Amino acid sequence: MRVVVLGATGNVGTSVLESLEAESGVDEIVAVARRAPGRAFARTTFEEADIATSELVPLFRGADAVVHLAWLIQPGRTESMTYRVNVAGSERVFQAAAEAKVPALVYASSVGAYSPGPKDHPVDESWPTEGIHSSFYSRHKVAVERALDRLERAQPELRVVRMRPGLIFKAQAATEIRRLFAGPFLPRALLRPGLIPFVPDTPRLRFQAVHSLDVGDAYRRALMSNARGAFNLAADPTIGPGELAQILHARPIKVPPQVLRGSAAVTFALRLQPSEPGWVDMALAVPLLDSTRARTELGWQPQHSATDALAELITAMREGDEYATPPLAAATSGPARIRELVTGLGGRP
Repeated sequence: MRVVVLGATGNVGTSVLESLEAESGVDEIVAVARRAPGRAFARTTFEEADIATSELVPLFRGADAVVHLAWLIQPGRTESMTYRVNVAGSERVFQAAAEAKVPALVYASSVGAYSPGPKDHPVDESWPTEGIHSSFYSRHKVAVERALDRLERAQPELRVVRMRPGLIFKAQAATEIRRLFAGPFLPRALLRPGLIPFVPDTPRLRFQAVHSLDVGDAYRRALMSNARGAFNLAADPTIGPGELAQILHARPIKVPPQVLRGSAAVTFALRLQPSEPGWVDMALAVPLLDSTRARTELGWQPQHSATDALAELITAMREGDEYATPPLAAATSGPARIRELVTGLGGRP
């Protein structure tokens, strides 16, 4: 099997490559990213390309499957730039896959594609995917889901899989996650357990997480099967204020949703952090995920709990862990995080 992986150097991409390295059924991997990594993977060749501008059909010809992971989280202040990659770029990927007659396409969707839903019980993949309209990330995920709907109607012979995970963590992605969501002003030392005095106990502040390596395994299983359709991916337990408090050795304090959202809006407006406040809206609105389909049809079983994955990430953020690919490496931030500062904290890539 020949597999093309787009967005191969990021958090999930590196985990997919590691998972495919151990898969005897994969003979060749073509890893595609805008910048080459600083490490090699077995049976893998790298191609530098941008899904928004590069010619993709030659990369896809002869492939048995394309895994589409390429996505921009930032710049959060310039939606036209993220739309160009996330939505228009994804449509270029789908068109190229159809033109190259690729038999299978596996796409990285998200819990963010779902409409508002319950926090007291999980929902399966039939839950509506109309998103959270105040979040540009969610709007983009919804737009790409609709593009996939059109692709499946036009190309019924193409096997399409949509992965819809919760939050994805691993130690080696700590520098990137801190850069994308917290920004340069977060002191690493503050993440030592006991130094953060409280966590917000906000209604509906409950979310799910999954370890990146477990997500990589789910992609491998989807590639090696005949599965179609959507798969939720989340590990137990659900994380709420109590779990956050335990991990951080902090105390839950009641915080109204509007205060949490207002704090995010103010700090974003003051350029103290790069995450636009729609992320808070999405966190409070999206439903909990039922991963039964992935467990039964793919045989997927996460090897890390959600709390272990989050604790691993927090420890790694404190210690400055990184990975030898441009998105995940500390050098991407520059000395003293200067490159993060010159972007205007989400103003440009």
